[in-house]
Formats: sequence, C-alpha cells, structure tokens
Amino acid sequence: MDLIDRLHFFSPLDAFAVGYTLLGAALIGWLIDRPNPRHPSVSVLMMTYRREWMREFVSRDPRIYDATVLGGLRDGITFYASACMIAIGSGLALIGNTDPLQGLAHDLTISAGSSFALKAKILFVLIFAINAFLKFVWSHRLFAYCSVMMAAVPNDTTRADCYPRAAQAAEVNISAARNYNRGLRSVYFALGALGWLLGAQVLLLTASITIYTLLRREFWSQSRSAMLVRDIKKQP
Repeated sequence: MDLIDRLHFFSPLDAFAVGYTLLGAALIGWLIDRPNPRHPSVSVLMMTYRREWMREFVSRDPRIYDATVLGGLRDGITFYASACMIAIGSGLALIGNTDPLQGLAHDLTISAGSSFALKAKILFVLIFAINAFLKFVWSHRLFAYCSVMMAAVPNDTTRADCYPRAAQAAEVNISAARNYNRGLRSVYFALGALGWLLGAQVLLLTASITIYTLLRREFWSQSRSAMLVRDIKKQP
C-alpha cells in the first residue's frame, strides 16, 4: 500500500486540525517575537532588560553574579534538551512498535485507527520535539558565545571599546534567549499535539489551549505587568 492509498485513514477534519496547529504555532511565534511598541510581549520586554544587564555588567565588580546567571540559564537549557532527547527516543521506539498504544486505545475504548495513522500522529509530535531540541542546542551554544564575549569586556570603563563590546554581548544574549523561547514554545505544542492521538477534535481543543496559554503568558500575565518600564518609573 503506497502513501496515497494510506491517506484515506485521515479525514478532512484531521487535515484541518493539523493545519490549524501548524499555523497557530507559526503565527504565535510571529506575534511574540515581533517588536510592538503599543503592546510588547514578555520576550520583547526582556530584550530591554538584557541590554540593561550588559550595561550594568560593565561596571560591576566582581562579576561573579553575571557568571552565575549565565550558568543557571545554560543548566536550564541542558535540562530541556535532555528531556527532548528522551521524548524523541521514546517516540521513535513507539513508531517502531505501536502495539502498546493500540492496546491502550483498546483498554480506553478509543478508536486508535490503523498502525500507519498512529505512526503519523506520533511523528507529528516528534516534529515539535525535534525542533525544540535543535533550538535548545543552538541556544546553549549562543549562551556559551555570550559568556566568552562578556569575559572580553574590559574592566576599565574609560576604554572606548568597553560599552560597544557589552552591546555586542547583549545582542548574542538576546539571540540565545530567542531560540530558548522558541524551543519552549515547541515543547508546549508537542504536548498539545498529543491530543491528536485521541482524535482530530481533541487536537483542535489542545492546540487552542496551547495557543491561549502562550498568548496569556506573553501578553496578559501579571509578570508582564511587573516588567513594564512605564510602571517601574511610576514607583516613588
């Protein structure tokens, strides 16, 4: 049976749910990453704080605190990257043998569909997990570059190259954080994509919940309100 013949295992609703999930992931990434002076996301607000961090870093002595912060960020990325590797390995193992999922679906009286359909649904989840892993790996590398660039910033604030080098380190730091956030969003959508195992309707629901959760945390959360510069300036 060729690929075209196997597509009959999926309904138009399945195609719509998959397209909805992929489009939602792309649009929410665009909304979060784009600069919006009127209503910036948490990720965009943090860019300002990262640049300010590098400016303050220039005159901080000793610089142990900054090294500790970078070390903590890289440790967190390592944890997520390791978790993604485990998820990818488990998913590939399930693709090789879908019998455990077939048995679980039978126990729960769920229509699991064909073995090919189950493999396709697992692969859909793995796409997000693999993307997250790649983003985490690159983010980890960029934070390493940033640490080296920070070490190259002179302690003498009178040197002409002091603040320009700090600004360069800030941009690399921002790029690392951007990839880290994209990796986290892929993890969110990987969890949401698991809903397809229970059907297209469930995938639409879980994808919608994922999109709402990300939008709320980036644009309507209490933490975002605390980060707003204009609110900070109002403090006595």
